[in-house]
Amino acid sequence: MSKKPLVVITRKLPDSVETRMRELFEARLNVDDRRLTKAELIEAVSHANVLVPTITDHITEEIISAAGPNLKLIANFGNGTDNIDVVAAAKHGITVTNTPNVLTEDTADMTMALMLAVPRRLVEGASILLDDGKWEGWGPTWMLGRRIWGKRLGIVGMGRIGTAVARRAKAFGLSIHYHNRKPVSPKTEDELEATYWESLDQMLARMDIISVNCPSTPATFHLLSARRIALMQPTAFIVNTARGQIIDEHALIEQLEHGKLSGAALDVFEHEPAVNSKLRKLARQGKVVILPHMGSATLEGRIDMGEKVIINIRAFIDGHRPPDRVLPRDR
Repeated sequence: MSKKPLVVITRKLPDSVETRMRELFEARLNVDDRRLTKAELIEAVSHANVLVPTITDHITEEIISAAGPNLKLIANFGNGTDNIDVVAAAKHGITVTNTPNVLTEDTADMTMALMLAVPRRLVEGASILLDDGKWEGWGPTWMLGRRIWGKRLGIVGMGRIGTAVARRAKAFGLSIHYHNRKPVSPKTEDELEATYWESLDQMLARMDIISVNCPSTPATFHLLSARRIALMQPTAFIVNTARGQIIDEHALIEQLEHGKLSGAALDVFEHEPAVNSKLRKLARQGKVVILPHMGSATLEGRIDMGEKVIINIRAFIDGHRPPDRVLPRDR
């Protein structure tokens, strides 16, 4: 591999990251930030030494099979790799990396914001002031929401982000409960005064707020199924800043439409970037807050991600194991 490998970057990245990429590599940028078609991705992998995709790029087995002999690294600009067929990449001798640990605090901040937004009706209140003359002034029963202090929060997935959410929520006076593949360390559990639930079903039935913070894997697809969503109390709220596919969106909509849940706040969607029209209607009714996948959208976070990508590429071309290499899971 040459000292300046051809690195194809599929989306627009922060200027400082792109500048550094141009200094270090023969970087092909996407200055228009247009989502590449499958044909364009196939063309890119046929020439590149390194591909830098994002979560909007589905790097399938078909695309990987079309790669030229020079493609040796897929350096994902993203915390996960559910957009990449890691197994197929491994079969073709292509290393895959991601950018973990840089978005934890930003995503946890947004989760906490959404946890407040729905019960306290923040979006509804803000929108009223945009309509001249609609607000007639304060009243004792005007725009009443629900208190979150003292409520029970159930966290689905107590990894780095789930733990960061728990720390914030504890400071807001919520009681911390969680479901995970295994309990967290006794030290963390004591710090958070957290209660572990081995049974997700039992936890869902007893919580006031559910926060989804687990990764998207085949095992977590529709983890919150219609059956499980129906277990939740009608006074409960659900927040999702993880991945849309973790929740059966159709079932969630039905529960909200029939008043069997108090509300939801979603930063991600099952068929993203498409947003179900019924969710938009529920949002206009104040039953749902929806955001366009903004959970990690801070300038600092994106720059940190870019620096991780660069470190992984440089380590790889220097003949070292990239620090954020992703190994394939068994299917």
